[in-house]
Amino acid sequence: MKKKLLSLFDAKLWKFLLVGVLNTLVGNGLMFLLYNWAGLGYWPSTAISYALASVMSYFLNRYFTFKYKGSGIGVIVRFALNIIVCYLLAYGLAKPAVYHLLSGASQTVRDNLAMLTGMCLFVGFNYLGQRFFAFRETKKED
Repeated sequence: MKKKLLSLFDAKLWKFLLVGVLNTLVGNGLMFLLYNWAGLGYWPSTAISYALASVMSYFLNRYFTFKYKGSGIGVIVRFALNIIVCYLLAYGLAKPAVYHLLSGASQTVRDNLAMLTGMCLFVGFNYLGQRFFAFRETKKED
């Protein structure tokens, strides 16, 4: 068990985090621009930014982080499913939690903090999902 846990903290994690920094600059920059300057709501701002940043994430994580050699549509479907589940889980948990904890704050403050919290949750869920589901190492190609 200890060895399995330690294997999570290898070069793949550091590459994932590096890709994540780039993705964060692009995706979350867009998310906060859409919410604060374009006037879109919480869900449209987060969904649009994650959809666009996910395309970049797919290619960087497939070829750089996990060096996935499989082929076929399966990897794309797993990646998309992982992004959707992680997004809904992270942002679906973040918004009610932040709204509950900061019930006296303005909606704008609560939404911005919920987006930051969702971003943090998404990173953890997404790493596990990409590593063990979307780009899992298999004996045979998909």
